[in-house]
This record gives sequence, structure tokens and C-alpha cells, in this order.
Amino acid sequence: MPFYEIFIISVALAMDAFTIAVACGLCMPEVSKRQNFRLSFHFGLFQALMPLLGWLAGLTVKSMVETYAPWISFFLLAFVGGKMIQESFETDDSCDTYKDPTKGLSLVFLSVATSLDALAVGLSFSIMDYPIAFPCVMIGITALVLTSFGLWLGKSFAKASSYSHIAERIGGVVLILIGLKLLLQ
Repeated sequence: MPFYEIFIISVALAMDAFTIAVACGLCMPEVSKRQNFRLSFHFGLFQALMPLLGWLAGLTVKSMVETYAPWISFFLLAFVGGKMIQESFETDDSCDTYKDPTKGLSLVFLSVATSLDALAVGLSFSIMDYPIAFPCVMIGITALVLTSFGLWLGKSFAKASSYSHIAERIGGVVLILIGLKLLLQ
């Protein structure tokens, strides 16, 4: 898979993390360097590990689904992309009660929730016989950078929350288009 496709997938997968980071930045009274590091590091780590887990899971079922691999990849990516688009239309007034999202179970739950789509991508990579090491690194670094940027953006611009929905929609459309490309190859 060419570098630019892996990069596009990485950015698309990071849109959930970016969106959550923007929302956190909007809701947090202050964003310290430590909070930024914790959220960015954990989102990046989970985004990097989930494709690996999906890829490993794909190895176990690969022989059963090789014939249908392009279709399975398409449906997985289309599902994840569609979910991202749907979620971008939901409103969230989570600033009403503040709890630091960079600590404890909140951090773990957010990290898992923002990286589940990467699990499906890893499964697709396995089924399509793509290597996983470089995509995992690229996905993790991209999520880390976009999470940090999202926190900064959310803190800096209170109006940025409307743009995060657009970014999530674009990410969803990109995943669907990549799924179509895999299907048509």
C-alpha cells in the first residue's frame, strides 16, 4: 500500500481523536502540558495498537475469508466511515459538568472509544495481506499529533467545535472511499 494511502487512512482514523480533543479543549478550564501529553500519548498509543490487534485477529480467520476479502474490507471500512459520519451529526453538551478527561477511567474509555475503528482497519489490512508495522506507527503518530493540535484548537477557539464535526465527516467519507478502492482493485 502506498505511503499516501496509509497517511490518508491515518488522518481519517485520527478524526475521532481530534474531535474528542477539541471537545476536551473546549470544556477544560485549563490545559496543562501534562494533560496534553497524557491525552495525546494515550490516544496515539491506542490508535497504534488497535490495528495490530485487528491484524492479528485477521490472521486467525484469513483462510476462511480470503475469497471475500475485498468485500469484507469494504464493509468494515464503510461501517466505520458511516459511523463516523453519523456521530458527526450528534450534538454533545458535555461541558455542563467538568471532569478531567486526561485521568483514570475517562482516559482509558476515551482511548478505546476513539481507536475501535482502527481495529477494523487492522483486520482489513490482515485480510488484504498488507504489512502492519509501518501503518501502526503512522496511525499512532498521526493520532498523537492531531490530538495535541485538537486540544490546543479547542482551548484557543471556542467556535472550533463546529469544525470538528466537518473533520469527522471528511474522515468517514475517506474511509468509505478507501473501502471502495479496495473493492474495485
